[in-house]
Amino acid sequence: MECIHTVGLTKAYHGKRAVDSLEMRVEPGDIYGFIGQNGAGKSTTFKLLSGLARPTGGEISLFGHPVGDETTRRRIGILIEDAGVYPGFSASENLLLKANLVGLPHPAQEVARVLAEVGLADAGAKPAKRFSMGMRRRLGLALALLGNPDLLLLDEPINGLDPEGIRDVRALLQSLQQQHGMTIVISSHILGELSKVATRYGIIRQGKMVEELTAEALSAKCRDYLCLQTTDPRKAAALLEETLNLHDYEVLPAGELHIFGNADPAAINTILNQKGLAVQSIAPHRQDLEEYFLQRMEVGNHA
Repeated sequence: MECIHTVGLTKAYHGKRAVDSLEMRVEPGDIYGFIGQNGAGKSTTFKLLSGLARPTGGEISLFGHPVGDETTRRRIGILIEDAGVYPGFSASENLLLKANLVGLPHPAQEVARVLAEVGLADAGAKPAKRFSMGMRRRLGLALALLGNPDLLLLDEPINGLDPEGIRDVRALLQSLQQQHGMTIVISSHILGELSKVATRYGIIRQGKMVEELTAEALSAKCRDYLCLQTTDPRKAAALLEETLNLHDYEVLPAGELHIFGNADPAAINTILNQKGLAVQSIAPHRQDLEEYFLQRMEVGNHA
C-alpha cells in the first residue's frame, strides 16, 4: 500500500493554481526528494498532505485512508517553513507542551529522546527566541519527530544549518528510514546533499509533477557524456550520425550537444572541422542531480 497517493490534487488561491492536478506516489520506506523552484508549489503540497490546507480539487490518500482521518493524521510528523514555537520557552518546554497536548505517554522521556536525536540535549533553559537559525531548524525537526511518526514531511529542514549540522541531519534521516522504516518526504535547495539520502524523487514545476523517478533511474539518466558546443548542434548531430554512427545524444535548447557512450572527441573534432562546423569546446562530463533538475526545468520552460 502506498504511503502517499494523490490524484488530480489541486489548490487554487484567488483563481491561480498553486498546485495543479498533481499526481504523486510515495512508497513506504522512501526518502522522497521533492524538488522544485521557489513558488513551484512544494510548501502548498505539504500543507495539503498534512491537512493544514483544504484542496480545491482532487484526492489525497495516506496509508490508504483520507487525509482527514484522525488516526492517520497522528501518524504524520510535519516541519513546514518555520516551526511554530513559544519564543520565551526553552526547547524542552516547547516539546513538553506539544507532547502533552497530543497525549503522548511518558512525555518527559519522549522529549529527552528527540532532543538527543536532533542535537539539542544541551540547549538547557535557553529560550527559543535566542536560538540561532540552525537551532530553530533543529527544534522544528524535534517537534516533527515527537511520537515517532510513520511519515515525516520536511520542508527545507537543513536550511540555515552549518556543514556539521547538515551531516547530523543526514545521518538522522538515514537512521530513521533504515532502522525504523520511516517514510520521509523532504524538500531542499541543496540538491547535492539531497542526492546523498533520497531513494526516490519528484520534480514539480508550476504546481504540476514533471517527473517521478527512483535514485537508480536517476543514476542511469545521469551518465557520462561528451559536452559539445558548436555553432549548429543539430547539424553537428546529423553529421555525427552519418559519419561516426553516433545515435545516443541530446540536443539542448541552450545550444549544447550531449553525446553518450564511447565517443572519441578527437574524431568528432576532426569530422566537424572538415565539414566546416567550428567546435567551440568539447569535454567529458558527468551529469549530477542539480544539472538534471535544471535541464528538466529548462525543458518545461520550452514546452
